[in-house]
Amino acid sequence: MNFSSCLSFLRLLALLEGISYLLLAITFPIKKIYGIEGPNFWVGMTHGILFITYCVFVLLVAKKYSWSFGKTVVSGFASLIPIGTFVADAKIFKPEQANTEKPA
Repeated sequence: MNFSSCLSFLRLLALLEGISYLLLAITFPIKKIYGIEGPNFWVGMTHGILFITYCVFVLLVAKKYSWSFGKTVVSGFASLIPIGTFVADAKIFKPEQANTEKPA
C-alpha cells in the first residue's frame, strides 16, 4: 500500500480506527469488572483521536475524489459500527484506490 495519497492514508486510518474500536471491547470490561482504568483510558483516548481524524479524512477524500453524498455518508457512518471501517476499506476505499491508480 502506497501511503503517498490521501486515500492511502484514509485506508490506514480505517484499519487503525477499527482496531482501536475492537480494543475498547476488551478494555471496557476490564475497567468495569476489575476496576483497572488505565488500559481503557489510553485505548479510549487513542480511539477518539483516530475517530476524529478518520471523519476529517473521509470528508477530505470525498471532496478530492468527488464522491457522491451517499458514499461519503456511508464511509463516515462506518466508523460507528465496530467492524464498519474494515468493510468500508474493502468495499469503498480499496476499489476507489485501484481505480485512481491505474497506469495510463
